[in-house]
Amino acid sequence: MNKSNHIFTKGQVIDDKYTVTFFLKKGSYAETYRVKDKDKTTKLLKLFSYSKLHRTQFDQNGDVLEIEVLKKLKHPNIVKLVDNGNLLIENQKYAYAILDFISGETLADKMKREQTFNSYEAKDIILGVLNGLNYLHNQQNPIIHNEITNLNVMLDLSGQITVPKIIDFGYARYLTQTNKDFQKEGLNPFYSANEIFNKVFSVQSDIFSVGALYYHLLVGLPPWFVELSKFKSDSVKLEDAILKEREKPLQVVSSDSKIEANTFNIIAKALQPDAENRFKNLKEFIQAVNGEITVGNPVLEKSTQSTQTLKSVKKGEGFKSIAGMQELKDTIKLDVIDALNEKEKYAEYGLTIPNGMLLFGPPGCGKTFFAEKMAEEIGFNFYQIKHSDIQSKWVNASQENIKNLFDEARENAPSIIFIDELDALVPNRDNSSVNHMNTSAVNEFLAQMNNSGDDGVFIIGATNRPNSIDPAILRAGRLDKHVYLPPPDLEARELMFKLYLEKRPTEIGLDYAELAKATENYVSSDIKFLCDEASRMALRSKSRITKEIILETIKSNRPSIALSELNSYIEIRAKMEGQQSNINKRPRIGFKNN
Repeated sequence: MNKSNHIFTKGQVIDDKYTVTFFLKKGSYAETYRVKDKDKTTKLLKLFSYSKLHRTQFDQNGDVLEIEVLKKLKHPNIVKLVDNGNLLIENQKYAYAILDFISGETLADKMKREQTFNSYEAKDIILGVLNGLNYLHNQQNPIIHNEITNLNVMLDLSGQITVPKIIDFGYARYLTQTNKDFQKEGLNPFYSANEIFNKVFSVQSDIFSVGALYYHLLVGLPPWFVELSKFKSDSVKLEDAILKEREKPLQVVSSDSKIEANTFNIIAKALQPDAENRFKNLKEFIQAVNGEITVGNPVLEKSTQSTQTLKSVKKGEGFKSIAGMQELKDTIKLDVIDALNEKEKYAEYGLTIPNGMLLFGPPGCGKTFFAEKMAEEIGFNFYQIKHSDIQSKWVNASQENIKNLFDEARENAPSIIFIDELDALVPNRDNSSVNHMNTSAVNEFLAQMNNSGDDGVFIIGATNRPNSIDPAILRAGRLDKHVYLPPPDLEARELMFKLYLEKRPTEIGLDYAELAKATENYVSSDIKFLCDEASRMALRSKSRITKEIILETIKSNRPSIALSELNSYIEIRAKMEGQQSNINKRPRIGFKNN
């Protein structure tokens, strides 16, 4: 026996067939090595210590269940067993399995570098895992893997196409086995279905794990994630906390993540707490991922709780990502951000915490972007919703959705609720075209907004039509601050051109100031469009992006907002601030004094 902390040493020959080349890892009951066979081909050797195996890891004949399961399997998305045997080392009995060496890395290793995957990569990985599981579930005696996580999926990079392969069958069980034959200790609880906590495993429990993996790939965290450090080694309290979290609707919890509605519905169905509401089998799951069948929103199947908010703990550069608008940023920092973060200091001066703000202005001026960056600057949880997320065809459902949204925001305070197209959610009730349902929604929204700042909830509404919003929303104690976002000024346009072009092949010494002067009255989205169009022209001509190309692009594309429409916003702003408008004067960034 060697004196190292593992059984075999480099160069040691196993069963006269395999030579140890490298120690890989040590687990609770097994060690893994890289070995070479007699043909000098690299393989993996997994060494099982009989004395450390749990009784549930043996079959009826006393053999290692994991090895006996692998003997029956041959599929491109499952690790391949090549050989196996038994060893007696210093009077201790061991079993070994020789597996094909997979040239690649685990999903967990890749996620350490990349955090998340794009939708196409994630879909390919999930389909590979599903195909492997489908093969397991369709064995004559179906096999449930029970431990699908990012640690147990290898990415085979040996060919032109990356092939995901399921590895580690230590928790695999035959469907016919009883729950007494199942060991749950050591499983990742975030990937485990609710019934697994009670040692109940089935096809649906594997389906849940794949749903958790799909979510993790796209978002960067497992679904319903809770901080493990709070529970130390108390697994029961941890399980209870996770089960309680799963009573809440599934949400996206990463600021950079965008999940398409259909993909979100697929994941949500796979992650249903009740196994009966998940996919019936792997075939149905695969058909959904391939787009062969459509999955409705599972959340809608539950009474009226259909609010599907996207909750994010914001991370990013905040206001540094916004070109120009320094006066506005300084004002918001003083009147809003500092007031939220330094409540006691502001209270000494008799200043209250702001309740919310209205961002208004022409389309394309970056209202949504500004709200997101403001959330990053403050570091609050961020809820971004549209009126379609709230409104429902069912009587009283919209009011219930609004209440649920505010309840959740208060529970996760400090929070920012950003409502795009606010005029559609809370239209002026004096307008005869507003129906009773909308009137009720406005009333509920007003009730929830009252002094919500005291509960750590800050509301930002954005609109292109401030005149269409119910006036009660804009009074003190609700949306206190009214911020006009005009088209970017000269400095902002210059910075935008630099931002959008600096990483593209531009000519040396490109005059951004001249480009800014040529784009007066162009909104933020126009500047981005001009940069993209100029890049396409340069690509077609196989040249660098020159000043002449950009100026020609500007000349060919007028501002998306007519001057008359911009002047109308100046008048609206003046009216909201109780001032006289001067449409001949270029609008400056404004902020209402309350």
